[in-house]
Amino acid sequence: MVSLEEMRKQYDIAELNQNDLLESPTDMFRNWFEKIEDLEHIEPNAAILSTSTKKGKPSSRAVLVKEFDERGFVFYTNYKSKKAQEIEVNPYGSLLFYWQDFERQVRIQGKIRKVSRSKSEKYFHSRPRLSQISVLASHQSKTLENREELDKKVKKLEKMYDGKEIPLPDYWGGYILEHRNVEFWQGRRDRLHDRFVYTKHGRIWQIERLAP
Repeated sequence: MVSLEEMRKQYDIAELNQNDLLESPTDMFRNWFEKIEDLEHIEPNAAILSTSTKKGKPSSRAVLVKEFDERGFVFYTNYKSKKAQEIEVNPYGSLLFYWQDFERQVRIQGKIRKVSRSKSEKYFHSRPRLSQISVLASHQSKTLENREELDKKVKKLEKMYDGKEIPLPDYWGGYILEHRNVEFWQGRRDRLHDRFVYTKHGRIWQIERLAP
């Protein structure tokens, strides 16, 4: 077995220079995202969402970002989940996109708030039917006796809503992380990576290069 201390990988696919940057971090993110969105073996919209309790105790998990624009990055979840409980008492968090094939990562920080009920409802009904059922069947983060308990709930709900529209429950919907700080990281040889951070001041984005 190879020692973890001996594991090494050189990053040498690309570099990131000041003149490669776009004025808006949203446009810059879109530029990078469009280069990988058609790759079949990865989920390019998968990101690590980090939140914390009121006392600063952090937790992280993977989420799928379903929309982004100049206002922020949108994801959906159960409003009674652990992440939602943490957002309720400390509405600040971060998203981390890591695209290994391109040796790139994007870190996004900002305030998190709920999206409108109508927006959540529109997205909910765009999901596959069984994905809608799963929202009703699963009380996210709560203890289950076994897998069979969950499967029984799913079958019961499938029968209940056969031929009917599945309602959006009050405890499920979207959040938007309103980005105020966005860092673009490009891996480089010998750990001398390229890092640029966008920081919002009013309506202006300030760009700075960071040491690796």
